[in-house]
Amino acid sequence: MNNIKKGIASSAIAGILALGAMTASAAEDIAETARAGCQKDITAFCKDVTPGEGRVLQCLAAHKDKLSNRCNYVLYDAAAQLDRLTTAIKYVAIECKGDLEKNCGDIAIGDGRIAKCLQKHQETLAPDCKQALKDTQMEIK
Repeated sequence: MNNIKKGIASSAIAGILALGAMTASAAEDIAETARAGCQKDITAFCKDVTPGEGRVLQCLAAHKDKLSNRCNYVLYDAAAQLDRLTTAIKYVAIECKGDLEKNCGDIAIGDGRIAKCLQKHQETLAPDCKQALKDTQMEIK
């Protein structure tokens, strides 16, 4: 499952996440904001937890009744932002499916290769794909 056709067939989200920095950067920004907003709670309840693979989030969930109002808000807001990002990714995946299959079907997923492929073909992208990229601010620059 190393090409975009199989990625789209199995999961539209997985395929479009391969666009690279645009979505990865947004997700990392959301995670960093959550880390910063919950830092006191992380220090108080999860200081011995090794970060990665959702362990700190699981620790916070285990202490949900003790979390500060700020941390609760930040986690709620992060979840809402991730939901919006997921919706944007689905929208772009659906609107750009034909362009991805036509122009980038043999490109391996990862390291922004799909974004580079779309950028190479940006003049010939379908209007709906161009609009979806613009609407979601994932425009190829």
